[in-house]
Amino acid sequence: MIDHYDWRGGREAMLRFGPETGPIVVIAMPLFEEANRTRAFVVTLCRALAARGVASALPDLPGQGESLVPLETCSIFDVAEGIERASKADWEAGRALYSVAIRSGAILDKLALFSGRWHFAPQTGPELLRDLKRVKQASIGARVLLGDLWYFDVAKPEGVEDQHVEIAGNRISTSLLTALSVYEPWRQDDGGHVRTVRLDTDRKPADRHVPGTPLWRRAEPSNDPALAALLADDIAAWIARCGG
Repeated sequence: MIDHYDWRGGREAMLRFGPETGPIVVIAMPLFEEANRTRAFVVTLCRALAARGVASALPDLPGQGESLVPLETCSIFDVAEGIERASKADWEAGRALYSVAIRSGAILDKLALFSGRWHFAPQTGPELLRDLKRVKQASIGARVLLGDLWYFDVAKPEGVEDQHVEIAGNRISTSLLTALSVYEPWRQDDGGHVRTVRLDTDRKPADRHVPGTPLWRRAEPSNDPALAALLADDIAAWIARCGG
């Protein structure tokens, strides 16, 4: 079902899957171009969750996806507010509410009142910033080596206090990039249930490692239905344990 939510900057689209009652997860997609590579997979995941009796909401976030808000005008708070506002109606309706965050989406689910957070291959803000630096370095070549505050060195002015950096077709504000340097995913110590799942090729600590394809590393959008089914089983079982 096609739905929407409102936030300070206007109205954004949101897809809904699954039953109208019971537990519901709000999907936090990866930031920037990785979302395009994983969206088909996430839709497959949402449909697999629906088949297991778990509803989901997949919102377009401010400055992301089909949002009409220019990315370069968005702060990290604006994007994170999208998750909070997208979950508001279900929270007010008293539904058991959880987040499912993919990659850098794990730094966006910190404002909403979730009973639990499930993170797949979570990426910290500093890790994302390093990835963006590598992409920018590759685009300008070796003639200029980027330093620690590289985004200020290559920024294009929009105004006295407003600058942006163009990375792989994304115009990102320097204030958003600065914020990434300190943004981390929600931790167990922050409260509520937190579960981390990673691919078996990723040796970072996790509650579970699973076989699958790192779709975000592919040059073109792709899908992995078997992985989506495996993760849907894990999410549904986790929500049941959390009391959803």
